[in-house]
Amino acid sequence: QVQLVESGGGLVQAGGSLRLSCAASGRTFSDYAMSWFRQAPGKEREVVAAISSSGGYTFYADSVKGRFTISRDNAKNTVTLQMNSLKPEDTAVYYCAARRTYHSNYVPRDSFDYWGQGTQVTVSS
Repeated sequence: QVQLVESGGGLVQAGGSLRLSCAASGRTFSDYAMSWFRQAPGKEREVVAAISSSGGYTFYADSVKGRFTISRDNAKNTVTLQMNSLKPEDTAVYYCAARRTYHSNYVPRDSFDYWGQGTQVTVSS
């Protein structure tokens, strides 16, 4: 089992920044690709960003490219999502997720095995 705990959500004005963090425990963190998903009211959950277990490869949804940055620290068992130039449409519950991978450069976008409880991000206009 992998336990994931998100932090850093909150209320911010459009154009502002937030930094989300996810702390992992339970298994060897460096064996897992990590991702951030979000779900807005009435919408399906969508992948926002993902990072390989090595940290060397990343994926971003088109809607956040150039504004969000995903990173990880395998020594501290954490993954971070830096969100800049936030827009009202970024308002959602953000979830951290983990997936066991066997290729350190692989960046999955679905079929994640473990999920955090979510953290609310609200961007006011």
